[in-house]
This record gives sequence, C-alpha cells and structure tokens, in this order.
Amino acid sequence: MKERSSDLIARDITRSILGGELKIQEPLQSERDLAAHYKVGRPTIREALQRLELDGWITSRQGMPSVVNDYWKQGNLMTIITILQHEDEIPDEFIVYMLELRVSITPAYFRDALENNKLKVISLFAPYEDIDNTAVTYAEFDWYIQHGVAMLSPNPIYLLILNSFKDVYIRMAEKYFSDSTHRAASRGYYETLLKWILGGDLQLAEQTVHDMMETSIRLWKQKMNGGNE
Repeated sequence: MKERSSDLIARDITRSILGGELKIQEPLQSERDLAAHYKVGRPTIREALQRLELDGWITSRQGMPSVVNDYWKQGNLMTIITILQHEDEIPDEFIVYMLELRVSITPAYFRDALENNKLKVISLFAPYEDIDNTAVTYAEFDWYIQHGVAMLSPNPIYLLILNSFKDVYIRMAEKYFSDSTHRAASRGYYETLLKWILGGDLQLAEQTVHDMMETSIRLWKQKMNGGNE
C-alpha cells in the first residue's frame, strides 16, 4: 500500500529531529513554508503536524509555528517506537530500559492471569519442549508467552502496552537470546515457573517471574561489560 504524503513528511521531520538537524525547543517552519518545501498543500502539512504532535514529537502553538519537544520527557509510547524503528540495531542501553520496564509490569500481569486463568496459562507452555535452541525461536516463544499471559490478565492495559512494542520486542529478544547462556537461563526459568504453577504456589510463581526479570538485567549488563560483573 502506498504511504500517504503526510506520513512520509512526518517521518522526514522525525528523522531531522533524531539527527539533530532540528533542535529541542526549535520552532519548525510555518505551514506555508513546509508546504512549499515538500511541494504539497497545507492540509497535508497540517495532517503531518497533527501526527507528530500525537506521537509526542512537537507541540503546536496557536498562530505560531510548532516547536520541537524534548521527546524523552514529553514523548509517549509511540515516540519510543518511532525512535527504535529508525535504528538499524537497537542500542544495548535501550534493552536495559525495556528489561527494567518488564520488572515493573510482568510479575503483575502473571499474577493476575494465574489468579483468573491458571489452566489457560499452563496451556501456553505446551510448545515449550519443542522449541529449538536458537535466538529466533526463543525470542518468538518469549513473545508468545508474554503476550498470551497478558491477554489472560483482566487488566487490558498490559496487553495494549505489549502490543505497542511487538516488532521492537522481538528484535530486542533476538539480540538478547543470541547469547547461549541467556537461553539456558530462560530454559531453567520456564521449568521452575511451570513447577510452581502446577504445584499451585502462585506466590512463588510470581516471585520467580520477578527474579528472572532481575536476572535478565544482570545478564545483559554483564554482556555489555564484556562478560564482567
């Protein structure tokens, strides 16, 4: 499907912001000047600017040109997703940020899902024994588990957050699981977690999830430091 002109313009302006050509708090050109630059009508420019504001990149001002946001402070989930979509390889530091986010939310939606849909959570682990020992397979299985458990939580916000990051999540997971020790740690985690769930100890299951999320951060930081603690 051919992309809309407004989307292409919004993407070009985003690149200029990320590349530093447009500085934080710097005003954009007027709608008229932008229309002349991109050789489109002002309604198309207005639509592109509305998209940029919705995604946290700019703030519109009545009767004045829009201004570039400090996107790390004024952005939203779409801002983060756009940043990562512009990266050929996801930065190591950003994987730390995402792993830290998982510590905060993953134990919560596991607990909710287990309290409300324990048998369905157990059924999610059925493909576990057949997963190949590759980064791609582990990444796909990890997403399958996380997405499935979030879907079984009665709180829909968890699933909305995960859905926003699907493509980015899998890319990061493949990079994380490219290390065989990380795959081994996750295999042990799945086995322990399933043991506690089958045994009915949901408190220990939740703690196991939390502990593994913390372990993932430690393992990744160790990898970033060349294998040193």
